[in-house]
This record gives sequence, C-alpha cells and structure tokens, in this order.
Amino acid sequence: MGYWSSKVLPKIKKVFEKNGKKPAAAEACKSFDDSKGEIDKEFEEKKTELQPKVVEIYEASSAEVKALVKEPKEAGLKKHSTAVNKFLEELVKIEFPGSKPVSEASTKYGPVLVSGPVIFVFEKVSTFIITEEKEVEAPPAEAATSGEVIVAVEEKAEIVVEEEKKEEAAVEAAEPPKP
Repeated sequence: MGYWSSKVLPKIKKVFEKNGKKPAAAEACKSFDDSKGEIDKEFEEKKTELQPKVVEIYEASSAEVKALVKEPKEAGLKKHSTAVNKFLEELVKIEFPGSKPVSEASTKYGPVLVSGPVIFVFEKVSTFIITEEKEVEAPPAEAATSGEVIVAVEEKAEIVVEEEKKEEAAVEAAEPPKP
C-alpha cells in the first residue's frame, strides 16, 4: 500500500490536474463577465484620472504589448504571455478597473485560457491610446482625397457591370433560338 500511495497515486493526480485548469479558467471568465457592467461604470468614473497613467504605462511597455493593445489576438497573447502578465500587473498598480481579477487569473491559468477578460481590459486601455494617436495622425485633407478615390472606384465598378450586361445581351441576340 505504501508504494501505491507514494508512487502511483501522485502520478495519477498529476495527469488529472492538468485538465483542471480549463474549467477553473472558464469559471474565472464567467465571474468576470458577470462583473463587466460594474467595471464599465467604474471605468467611466475614473476615466480622466486614469488617462495619463495608462498612457505612461503604455509608452513604457514593449512593442509586442503595444501591438496587442491595439489589436488583441489570442495568438499574440500566447506568444507574449509574460509581457502581457507584466502589463496587467502595471495596470493593477494604478488600480485600473477590472485589471486585478484579470491579472490574478492570467497569472494563475495563463493569458490564453482567460483571453476574453484580457482582451476586454486591453480594449479599455486602447480607448486612451487610439484617441490620442488619431488626433495626431489624421489630417482632414487625406480623408477628403481618400473619399474621392472610393467614389471613383465605385463608378468604375458600375461601368464594368454595365459593359458586361451589354455583352451578355449581344451574345443572346446573336444566338438563334433553339427549336
């Protein structure tokens, strides 16, 4: 009996413990989803005081994390999990709404298993970042010219469609009706 409990049983437990992470991570995601409304309210209340802190943390972060904040993807979370965890820990330090439970779950289960909450927090962070960059980068002259280009492309597409219809009509007229 001693051999069984000291050698075999621990190995069996190890095998079954690996699968225990997914249900626990799913439970953490579910509890986070339940508190999203509360987090949104807190986010709106603290928005003005959080912006300079979030921008500072974002600027200090690595290029990989910056890319993930702008466009969060599960593959990126998997590749750069340690950087994601560090970024979440920095957000916890400034008391960013929702970052504490996400950081704890991400550290415990990995950012991939709790990707929904991590992406939610990244989307909230991106509201500070993207608005700032759009003001600097988007001159109105470019918007007007790109709009004209789109209209020109649409007109060309209409012309092509009309020409195809004419060709089809000519082909049908050229063929005699079959008896």
